[in-house]
Amino acid sequence: MQSLMEVEVKLRLKHSTDHHQLLTLLSPFYIKTLHQHNLFFDTPTSSLSSQRAFLRLQFIDKDTRCFISLKAKPTLINGVSRVEEDGEEVDPMMAKDCVQNPMKLFDLKSRVVKRVIEEFGVDRKIGWVCLGGFENVREVYEWRGLKLVVDETRYEFGTRYEVECENEDPEKVKRLLKEFLNENGIEYDYSEKSKFAIFQAGNSTPS
Repeated sequence: MQSLMEVEVKLRLKHSTDHHQLLTLLSPFYIKTLHQHNLFFDTPTSSLSSQRAFLRLQFIDKDTRCFISLKAKPTLINGVSRVEEDGEEVDPMMAKDCVQNPMKLFDLKSRVVKRVIEEFGVDRKIGWVCLGGFENVREVYEWRGLKLVVDETRYEFGTRYEVECENEDPEKVKRLLKEFLNENGIEYDYSEKSKFAIFQAGNSTPS
């Protein structure tokens, strides 16, 4: 199956106060809150990350649902992220078993895992490892005809805040968002790294 190209505007909020102010301003447009737990997998020899890809299990709302995704060839330029993504929903109990024993990914009934095994040459001899992950609280809004998400991402080394919008016209979205944030004195930057890249960098930095 061909991966879909996910195109998103990603703006990093500088402070927790900016995050709180944005949530307050967007409260009339609130839809829902998602509690996400993201965990990442690779081989011991980094078969995926060496080819700019990663495999993610995302548990949602106390593990009631779970999605598995392969993401590849990411770019993030001037606050616009593009990444190839292929994903599907999987049984959350079976997925939890994979976290405890990553070798069980071979037994998970998943088209995505099968694709990864075939494309990256992963077999039982090579095996899988769980790299760890992070928690994300995602607030979802319907604002000016756009679906906005505001993330509070909790890494072991600190918390980051971000506003994102997936859209086929990212430059228009970016302009609208920047105008809105500037009008309300909310400090932001273009996001320079994906959440996975921040997780990777944080884990490799001595504490």
